[in-house]
Amino acid sequence: MSQSIVNISLVVRDYDEAIDFFTKKLSFDLIEDTYIKEQDKRWVVVVPKGSKGASILLAKASKAEQESFIGNQTGNRVFLFLGTDDFWRDYEKMIKNGVEFVREPKEQEYGIVAVFKDLYGNLWDLVQYKK
Repeated sequence: MSQSIVNISLVVRDYDEAIDFFTKKLSFDLIEDTYIKEQDKRWVVVVPKGSKGASILLAKASKAEQESFIGNQTGNRVFLFLGTDDFWRDYEKMIKNGVEFVREPKEQEYGIVAVFKDLYGNLWDLVQYKK
């Protein structure tokens, strides 16, 4: 048996502002942006450069209940973990691109980690694991 997580849904306020953040600030690739006429919505998928893992489905909130979770999908806990093969390269690039870090880089027994916010306030770890 073989299974994998393919997409992780991230509730967003606006497709285009989310695409802009992920592609310009985090340097992700936009791999799909398809309009679905029957549902009057877009299927928007981004992925970190070089990733062979799950992608992120940018899902625009379509009702008030969903809007209430924008930026706080996990109760203010770290939500997603962005792994890297070069922490300092990506950290410096993200700082230059205006990404807000809320916890500075720290050496841990498992690697180097820092916490940043996405455009809506969801918390992410930028992490380089030790080999």
